Amino acid sequence: MLTTVLGLAYILLEYRASIWLWVVGFLMQSLGIVLYYQKGLYADCGMEFYFLVMTIYGFFRWIRKPASGEKKQSRYIDITHFPFKYAVIWTLITLLAWGCLYLFLVKCTDSRVPLADSFTTALSFVGIWALARKYLEQWLIWLVVDVVTCALYFYKDIPFKASLYGLYIVIAIAGYLKWKKQMKLQSSRRRY
Repeated sequence: MLTTVLGLAYILLEYRASIWLWVVGFLMQSLGIVLYYQKGLYADCGMEFYFLVMTIYGFFRWIRKPASGEKKQSRYIDITHFPFKYAVIWTLITLLAWGCLYLFLVKCTDSRVPLADSFTTALSFVGIWALARKYLEQWLIWLVVDVVTCALYFYKDIPFKASLYGLYIVIAIAGYLKWKKQMKLQSSRRRY
């Protein structure tokens, strides 16, 4: 239940593009490690360790100072688009991670949902990285993760977390639209 409350706070802070999402995320992920291990979602459990590292990276990335010659508009980095040059690389990394995680879950654990568990974990690797870089398209990545995870958690009898992911679906759509609007405002401010 506590991880659900923290998850809701996290996604609302993400929606607002608030740096405090990283603080809440660190606590949520720490508790998530225990929950996922107890429920046999081993890939999700392992992912939380990666998320802890990315949480620290994201926090410091968001408060970075502008490069020399770059005009500082705000205290934090701006929202930008996911660069195309990363799309192929991250697609390959995601597919490779999905395959490796799937094989690990099948061969080394008693997971009853290795395909979905490994898929959401692999896609989440790129999602948290894209969030840490403040890319608009991170919302679209999370939308896919949220849909699959919602169904998976209902199946695994974690109704509070499943319901939270159902809400995440709605917030991911709203977040994408809000960040897109913010990105346009940032762009118009830079012109003046």
